[in-house]
Amino acid sequence: MTNETTNPVDPVISPEALARLGGGRIAYLKQIRSEDVSSLFPQVPEMAPGLSLFALLAADGTPIMITDTREAAIANAWDNELEMVSVH
Repeated sequence: MTNETTNPVDPVISPEALARLGGGRIAYLKQIRSEDVSSLFPQVPEMAPGLSLFALLAADGTPIMITDTREAAIANAWDNELEMVSVH
């Protein structure tokens, strides 16, 4: 009987492969501050600082929408038949 230990290897996936996962049907939710909105959504007018917002993003990080409630972002994902995934 051998006493070998197995070391699981974390899978590695490129950003390009991640973007192709789900054929553009995967999205995730990211909580952001109003001060950071312009980095994701440059077309949005300047906002008051200190607001907590939610951004719905495609698997490749492409911004889809921004809202002030988590529920509205999730509803938009469902309306657009997007599969929500958790990102850690």
